[in-house]
This record gives sequence, structure tokens and C-alpha cells, in this order.
Amino acid sequence: MTRPAETMLDIADLDVWFGAGRDRVDAVTGASFAVAPGESFGIVGESGSGKSTVLRAITGLAPTWSGGIRVAGAPVPKRRDRAFFKTVQMVFQDPYASLHPRHPVDQVLGETLHLQGFRDIDARVVRLLDDVGLGQRFRFRYPHQLSGGQRQRVAIARALAPEPRLLLLDEPTSALDVSVQAEILNLLADLRREHALTYVMVSHDLAVVGHMCDRLAVMKDGAIVEIMDVAALRAGAATHPYSRHLLQASV
Repeated sequence: MTRPAETMLDIADLDVWFGAGRDRVDAVTGASFAVAPGESFGIVGESGSGKSTVLRAITGLAPTWSGGIRVAGAPVPKRRDRAFFKTVQMVFQDPYASLHPRHPVDQVLGETLHLQGFRDIDARVVRLLDDVGLGQRFRFRYPHQLSGGQRQRVAIARALAPEPRLLLLDEPTSALDVSVQAEILNLLADLRREHALTYVMVSHDLAVVGHMCDRLAVMKDGAIVEIMDVAALRAGAATHPYSRHLLQASV
């Protein structure tokens, strides 16, 4: 596998498991890939293939893992600290579940900024809402007063609040209506350019990955079976039988 000369994220021989002894379930086995600064890298596969578990291992949400995880050249600490979350943020699949139902947008964003040590919180909240296309009129609304697309924009704004360099995107549009999926994907593409972000995007939708990513890894049963660039994906030039199966199923 060709690895970028400079990496924002480097995963080496990653194993992730749940339980112990006879109850142990191996969710990811021997995963390795590297993502260059500014790149958008996709991870695709069917449900249960382990793709979201990779992201959870990076952020510490899947605590039992072995192997190497390096971000911006430094190994991630076992206990993720504030410095880690200033560099790495994650956007989850379900925007409603990821927002506190009793906290207005202002509190959601303000608390994140406060935890990261920022002081000019009011101005930053306004800027974040502008960045994600909402504006000040949404500042004091609650999650139940927002559409699914608007909630996901708030979740993206919260992820941008610490000024990260790496965003982990876990099926960021799959819970949304088809009519707003393209809007969120275009927003993410614009934010990547404007903020020089690096993306790792998990999706079961090859069309989404083909639109958003430069390269992708294909996962099956917890293992990466192929890494290819998007040009090969669009040309139908997958080499592994499972990758070809995914391509055929998406036509």
C-alpha cells in the first residue's frame, strides 16, 4: 500500500474488540491506512463491517484496541485529552441523538467553546452559525424546533468550534431526507476547502464517497480488503471480489 509522505492520520495494524474470553467479538482486525493533510478519505462497507468502529477507536469511544493510531505525527493518548479534541472532532450519524434536547443551540456551541478555552464566545457562536449556513436566527432554538438538516448543521458547527484539523464523519447524511443530503454534502465540501480540513468519512453509499472523497478503503467482516482512489471507483476498476460486488450492487 502506498502511504502519503506526510500524514494527518496514520492507522497501523488496528484491532478493535468487545468483550473478553469466550464473549470476545473482534470488530476490526489488522486495519492499516494513512490519510494526508487536506485529503478526504472514505471507508465503505456493509452494516457490521467495522467501518464506524474504526472512527470510534480513534476518538476513544471504542476503548479496547491495539495497534497504532497517530494523528499529525503523534500517537494518540490512551485517555483523549483537550489537546486531542482540538485537533480531532467527529460528526455522528443521528443529529438529534447527538444534541442535548434541553439545550438551545447557543448553549450547545457555547459550552464546547468554553471547554476548549475560548473567551470571545458570543462572536464565535455567531461565526459558527454563519459558517454552516444557519445564521443568528437559529441561535436560541432547541433541537426539536429544527429540521433534521438544520440539526446536522448545528452538529457540524459544534465539531468546528475547537478549530480542528481532522473531522471524522460517521454516515453524516444517512439519517436525513434525500432532499437535504446533497445540501449537507456540499456544505461539508465547502468547509473542507475554507478551513483546510482533513476528512475521514464512513458511508455505505458509494455515490456519496465518490462525490466527497479522494481515496477509499473497502471493509468486509472487520478487515480492509482494498484501498483505491476514487478514479478507480468511478471506472469500476476494483480488484477485490467484494469491492466489485459493492460496485455492482450500487449500480
